[in-house]
Amino acid sequence: MNFNVNDLVRENVKQLVPYSSARDEFSGEAKIFLDANENSLGSPTTKWYNRYPDPHQLKIKEKLSAIKGVPAKNIFLGNGSDECIDILFRAFCNPGKDNVIICPPTYGMYEVSAHINDVELRKVPLLENFQLDLVHMETRVDDFTKLIWLCSPNNPTANSLHREDVETVLNNFPGIVVIDEAYINFSRHRSFVQELAEYPNLVVLHTLSKAWGLAGLRLGMAFAGEAIIAVCNKIKPPYNIGQATQDLVLKALDQVEDVNEMIRILVKERDRMAAQLLSVGVVEQVYPSDANFLLVKVRDAKAVYRALLDKGIVVRDRSNVQLCEGCLRITVGSPAENEALLNSLKSFSAAL
Repeated sequence: MNFNVNDLVRENVKQLVPYSSARDEFSGEAKIFLDANENSLGSPTTKWYNRYPDPHQLKIKEKLSAIKGVPAKNIFLGNGSDECIDILFRAFCNPGKDNVIICPPTYGMYEVSAHINDVELRKVPLLENFQLDLVHMETRVDDFTKLIWLCSPNNPTANSLHREDVETVLNNFPGIVVIDEAYINFSRHRSFVQELAEYPNLVVLHTLSKAWGLAGLRLGMAFAGEAIIAVCNKIKPPYNIGQATQDLVLKALDQVEDVNEMIRILVKERDRMAAQLLSVGVVEQVYPSDANFLLVKVRDAKAVYRALLDKGIVVRDRSNVQLCEGCLRITVGSPAENEALLNSLKSFSAAL
């Protein structure tokens, strides 16, 4: 399959002259910065934040390169993965003309971003086993299909997609395939990040919001070939990642072993929770999980949801979602939080 990213980029994006920030216009070291109209007297905080941050986040990318085994030139950083998702729509999808494919049930922001960008959304529901329906997908692709969105491990079903199915899509679709691996750290499956050289049409999304526990900092990652990364950099705001976020992320990236220990604890708790939930009377099924949450089918999901809420426990009601009828999505909490959830469910079951 011949793939040329320029065949997919919107014409106005090809012609776009990106904003040139003050820090893009010189190289080398400087001592006095009088170029960006910043407040040269400082800022009213313990750390000076009066200077604009590195627009290319080079120090973060260098550390991520070592951790992920991916060259820094293949990394794009966004204000959360949501910015990465939005930029891909804006880069490759002509409003009112092009279309994208999603495979529900899946992460809701793909659909939201499609509507925001006035891009037709084509739904190819997963099969009953939560795997890709490749036959249906093939019938939905046409000359105006620019992106296929795949989430693996999937949200809210928690399972990983069959690797051979994903490879089939990558090998046969002439557009861009985006694989959202937000939960990959909780899975034993190999990340598609290592396949970038094999697939020039591949984009892989990761996040620091899940395993790294940095949801409040809003930092998402897109890994892709240089041509796709260049397009994303052309579109993004010049200073999309704030200095405070960059500072905290740089410190966190030195704590890989601490993060690995948290992952071990959460996976152990996930497996313990899955086993114990099956003994609760109101629970009908606990689906296998490669993520930090469980999809749990219960009797009268809305009543169970309200009962937990009355106890101050918030879970996600997915009972109205296709293929997730009667299901709650339950995040794996701390051991104490998980015990509180189990006890509340047992009390509710006993009262029926």
